[in-house]
Amino acid sequence: MDTSETIERKEPASPKAHKRAGGFGETLRFLLLMFVFAVLLRGLVAAPFSIPSGSMLPRMMIGDYLFVAKWPYGFSRFSLPFGIISFDGRIFAAEPQRGDTIVFRYPGGDGEDYVKRLIGLPGDQVQMKGGILFLNGEPVPKVRIADYLMPVTPNSPCRSVAPGQVRVVAREDGRRFCAYPRYRETLPGGRSYEILDQVDGRADDTPVFLVPEGHYFMMGDNRDDSEDSRFPRSEGGVGFLPADHLIGRAMVTFFSTDGSAEWLKPWTWFSAARWDRIGETYQ
Repeated sequence: MDTSETIERKEPASPKAHKRAGGFGETLRFLLLMFVFAVLLRGLVAAPFSIPSGSMLPRMMIGDYLFVAKWPYGFSRFSLPFGIISFDGRIFAAEPQRGDTIVFRYPGGDGEDYVKRLIGLPGDQVQMKGGILFLNGEPVPKVRIADYLMPVTPNSPCRSVAPGQVRVVAREDGRRFCAYPRYRETLPGGRSYEILDQVDGRADDTPVFLVPEGHYFMMGDNRDDSEDSRFPRSEGGVGFLPADHLIGRAMVTFFSTDGSAEWLKPWTWFSAARWDRIGETYQ
């Protein structure tokens, strides 16, 4: 009688297969965590923003890239990335301060983000008379200072709102600059900043704007080249800005380029950088 026993031997799993499975799973988990972290960082802490126009000259130039702080004013559906959550109003809302440089969602409905300076709070009366800003019936001090000399570069041509009034200054080294009349404004409370005032235009004399509750009055520092709250949305302006359209406060410039870089010439990425603007902070 055959008393031999048949013993089944279970082959151990291949170490390489186990390693491959574990490695892929760990990598996927890491990537998902990084994605969640990036969404939270961009939605709750800070987000990048690029300057597309000269409406905030002389403080911001076309080609500036900056981080926008998300937490100072609380959060709305426009603060969160990709529109992942839709809700009305703001959570953890905080009142911005007059003079803040703010990035916001344009209320005209085209999905664009704008950057302007907050001039009028709810209940304020705002008016321009003869190029002078009036807040609640009082003129805001405006002092003439040295011209602003903006280097002429591919992304910053010598632009003027009045044809024939462009002033170009050339230096001995051949560099060319646009010269703009520059002023310093000082808001109630002592906060000051520089503005440009190129011409006497229709936005230099306005009716009195009474800022409604839950809204703000925004203006560009380049006063004659900014479609802001002085203009209704029907004319391409901002009008009164609803509070839930605030995205965040300008924080710091992390990169700036003059527009001369070419993708196929990596060395131009460095020569086009405006190194002196990197690290500049905003009030």
